[in-house]
Amino acid sequence: MTTLSESSTSASAVTVDDIIDRVGDGRFQRKLLFVAGLTWAADALEVLIASFVLPGLVASFGLQRTGTQATLFLSAAFVGMFVGALFWGPLADRIGRRGVLLTTVSLGVLFGVGAALSPSFEIALLFRFLTGFAIGGTLPVDYALLAEFVPTKLRGRYLVLLESFWALGTVAAALLSWWLFTTLPPSDAWRWLLGLAALPGLVSLWIRVSVPESPRFLLLKGRAEEARSILGRIAVLNGRALSVPALARPPKVLGASIGTLFRPPLAKRTVLLSVTWFCLSLGYYGIFSWLPTYFRSQGLDLGLVYRNTLILALAQIPGYLLAAFLVDRVGRRATLTAYLLGSAVFAFLFTLVVSPAGSLLASSLLSFSLLGAWGALYAFTPELFPTFARSTGMGWASGMARLASVLAPSVGALLLSSRLSLALGLFAALFVVGAFAALFIGEETKGQRLADA
Repeated sequence: MTTLSESSTSASAVTVDDIIDRVGDGRFQRKLLFVAGLTWAADALEVLIASFVLPGLVASFGLQRTGTQATLFLSAAFVGMFVGALFWGPLADRIGRRGVLLTTVSLGVLFGVGAALSPSFEIALLFRFLTGFAIGGTLPVDYALLAEFVPTKLRGRYLVLLESFWALGTVAAALLSWWLFTTLPPSDAWRWLLGLAALPGLVSLWIRVSVPESPRFLLLKGRAEEARSILGRIAVLNGRALSVPALARPPKVLGASIGTLFRPPLAKRTVLLSVTWFCLSLGYYGIFSWLPTYFRSQGLDLGLVYRNTLILALAQIPGYLLAAFLVDRVGRRATLTAYLLGSAVFAFLFTLVVSPAGSLLASSLLSFSLLGAWGALYAFTPELFPTFARSTGMGWASGMARLASVLAPSVGALLLSSRLSLALGLFAALFVVGAFAALFIGEETKGQRLADA
C-alpha cells in the first residue's frame, strides 16, 4: 500500500511522475488504453477503407480505376489529416487534450456519415477531406494524453500497444470490405462501408467522456487542485491508498507554437523526427494504398484481394508485439532503427518475386516490419517533447507523415506499371534514410521521465 502524507510541504512537493509511478499500472491505465485504442482502431478503419471503396466509386460515378480522380480520393483524407495535425496539436497544448479529443472524435463520426451519403464524387471527396481533418487531431493528441498517464517503466510498452490497435482497424476494414463487396453491388457496398466505418467512433466517444484531463497539462496551466483531484481518483481506481500532497510546479512557459519546435533544444530532434516520419509514411502508404489494386492486376478476384489484405493485417500483430517488448528492453531508438532497416530488406525482397504467392509473402514481411517501426516511432516521439509542446510536437510529426501520405498514392502508382523495381527501390532507400535519421537523434528515452519544459 502506498501512502503519501497530505501534510507535505512545498519543500517536499512531488512531481506528477512521482505520483503516477507510485500509483503504478492498474485499472485506470488499462481502461485508458482500451478507450484510446478503440478510437485508434476506428480511425484506422476510416483511413484505410479509401482503397477498398474505389470499385464502388468507379461503379457509381464512372471513375477510372487508376486515374486522377481515384488518386485524389486516396489522397483527400491524408490532406485533411495534414491540416488537422497542424491545427489540433497546438490547440491541445493551449486548451487541453480532453476537449480536443472529444471534438475531433465527434467530427470524425459526423463527416464519415456525410461521406457515405454523398450524392456526387465531389461531395464524397470533400467529406473525406473533412474526415481526415478530424482524424488528424485525434491521432497525435491521443498519444500525448496516454503518455502522460502511464508509469515510466511501462510507457513504451503502452504506447506501442496503442499503435497495435491500428491492426484491428485494418482487420475490420478487410473483413467489412470482403463481406460487403461480395454480398452487395459495388454501387451500394461503398456507401455501407463508409457508413459502418463511422459508427465505432460513437462507441469511443461515449466511453471517452469519462476520461479526465491530463494532470501534467493542468499543473502547467496553474490548476494544481484539479490535477491533485484527478491523481487521487486514479489512485482509487487502481486500488491504492494515496493522499496526494502538494505538487511541484513546473517552470512557467509560454504556449507552444510550430516555431517553438525549431528553436533549441528541440530543433535537432524535430528535424530528424520529421525526416523519419516522412520517409516511413511515404514508403508505407506508397506500398499499401495500392496493394489491393496491385493484387487485382495479378488476376485475383475481389474475394482473394480482401483475403490477402486480411493476411497482411494479421501479419502486423506480431510486429507490434515484438516492438512492445523491444522498446523497453533495448530502447526506442535501436528498435525503430532495426525495424526500418528490416523494412528496406523486405522491400528489396519484393522486387525479386514474380508470383502472387511470393508477392503475398513479401508484403506480409513488409507489413510485419513497417508496423513494428510505426509502433516504436509512436512510442519514441511524444517522449522527446516537453509537456507544454507535446501535442504540438506530435501534431508536427504526424503532419510530416500526412504530407508524405498525400504524395504516396502518386508514387505508389508505380507499383501498377512496369517500374515495380524502381518504386520498391525508392521505398527501400526511404526506409534506410529514416533509419539513419532516427539513429542520429542521439536521445534515448527508455526509463526516462517526461520533461515538462
